[in-house]
Amino acid sequence: MLAKATDAAQDVAQPAGSQMSDYLALLKPRVMSLVVFTGFAGMVLAPGDLHPLRAAAAVLSVAVGAGAAAAINMWYDRDIDALMERTRRRPIPAGRVAPAKALAFGVTLSLFSIMLMGAAVNWTAAMLLALAIGFYVFVYTIWLKRRTPQNIVIGGAAGAFPPVIGWAAVTGGVSLEPIVLFLIIFLWTPPHFWALALCRADDYAKAGVPMLPVVAGKAETRRQILIYASLLVPLSFVPLVLGMAGIAYGVAVAVLGACFLLLAVLVLRERGERAARHMFRFSILYLFVLFAALIVERTSATAVP
Repeated sequence: MLAKATDAAQDVAQPAGSQMSDYLALLKPRVMSLVVFTGFAGMVLAPGDLHPLRAAAAVLSVAVGAGAAAAINMWYDRDIDALMERTRRRPIPAGRVAPAKALAFGVTLSLFSIMLMGAAVNWTAAMLLALAIGFYVFVYTIWLKRRTPQNIVIGGAAGAFPPVIGWAAVTGGVSLEPIVLFLIIFLWTPPHFWALALCRADDYAKAGVPMLPVVAGKAETRRQILIYASLLVPLSFVPLVLGMAGIAYGVAVAVLGACFLLLAVLVLRERGERAARHMFRFSILYLFVLFAALIVERTSATAVP
């Protein structure tokens, strides 16, 4: 109701020519950067070579597709974004971008990213990109987010697609290796977002979003964070078993995994927000370093004559 009541006013009041920074904000560039990085990792780890121009087109397609999905997400969630402290200054609820323009922007970029991937790279990767965008928009944003505390668990699959897309861009197919990378991100997503949700529970409750801390309580959320962390860390060693990584990756994932589990235990034991904030920040570092180690080892191995 709030969104419908303000849409017409925003369409009229919107100043001519919205600032480029507002449209950039619709793409959620910080989230996009991690998506692009894991997609790039999938390309680097895949067997075979891809022409630099086609590789650039693949990376651009993933970036644009991720940003497009985020823009549509912001369009759909504009009513609850206006109620939450963390999101109320976003371009749509703040009135700087009209909802209709944001939707058109997101849809146009979605179609562009899929067509670019198909025409410049291959249609397998393009279909996977379309699946990821569709999953994020229709399954997570429209169906799950406002209906179930499992929204992040199931919806997290959308953010786990990039390394699979990157792999398919090079090989034209999917195998066990990118599926393992998919599962690592899939299991990483709940503790990452639930750590943030612990700190923003009141915000989510005010907006009526059934995040786990709101529905099941903070104690159960802390327990679930530890469960998912305990599943994630052993899975992160699987690339070693598959021959995708070597000793450097093994050392990195062992140290990172120990820290991740320790933080999960601290989150479980503490009743404040300090440990949860540390968990949220460290989880980003965890995923970045894990995939960076895979990339470094792969490029080092191929560089050896």
